[in-house]
Amino acid sequence: MPMKYVVISPVKDEERHVEHTLRSMAQQTVKPVRWIIVDDGSRDQTPALIARYSENNDFIQVIKNPPGQARQPGSGVVRAFNVGYEAAKTLDYDFIVKLDCDLSFDADYFEKLLEQFAADPKLGIASGVYLEDVPARGWTVITMPEYHAAGASKVVRRACFEQIGGFVASRGWDTVDEIRAIAREWRTGHFPALQMKHWKPEGAGIGRWRTNIMHGEIYYLTGGGFMFFILKVLHRMRARPYLICGLGMFWGYVRSVLKRKDRLVTPQEARCYQKLLHDRITQKTRGLMQARK
Repeated sequence: MPMKYVVISPVKDEERHVEHTLRSMAQQTVKPVRWIIVDDGSRDQTPALIARYSENNDFIQVIKNPPGQARQPGSGVVRAFNVGYEAAKTLDYDFIVKLDCDLSFDADYFEKLLEQFAADPKLGIASGVYLEDVPARGWTVITMPEYHAAGASKVVRRACFEQIGGFVASRGWDTVDEIRAIAREWRTGHFPALQMKHWKPEGAGIGRWRTNIMHGEIYYLTGGGFMFFILKVLHRMRARPYLICGLGMFWGYVRSVLKRKDRLVTPQEARCYQKLLHDRITQKTRGLMQARK
């Protein structure tokens, strides 16, 4: 079965966490053809830590981008990823991986994930699940929709990646890729048995308020329906700090509507996404009804 994969990691100022990922990759039972780490202008000890591991792991390649503005979620990450992708074009591989440098995972993580791809030729995008250290609960699995693969560690079949045109350099890239793949009859998803620890919680870089505004904007850009969005907002209002998360998401969506931003998907792809969301509501409703019987 094809087991050749290339890993591309945009990284910037991750000295607190990067060694978790370096250690995990060095221990993989199936090594990548190349691990291209794009240093997007780090000003801390991240480059020194990477250099230490690259001495004993010849599959690591480092590309340095010049220092610039603070990297924001979405477009900046994908632009750095695309620098690595250009460097990988001459390599022979079957899968491409976008991997953040604040994760840790078992030594057979990629071996087992690639086995899932080998067993299902229509599987286009997949990941394991990720855990975050939640106060008073410890390491907890973060729930994702059935069709979603974690943006922090996506494995994409090369044929699928090329068919969907790669990752779009915008916020919402890690939803757009799945919408485009599903619209082209690829399967996407995650495998609960394969777990990663995410050492830097989502939103740690830009704050909870801005993170939820971003989620509202992403929902608009990816063509989600309004009724499901209202349910999402109500659900977010129940998260701490109460009301704030939901209000932030609502404002992000409304602001995008007022600005008439161009969506990242075609009308056909938007309908595909709305069907996915509708199916989620249907499945949850059926589950609640069965639980009451």
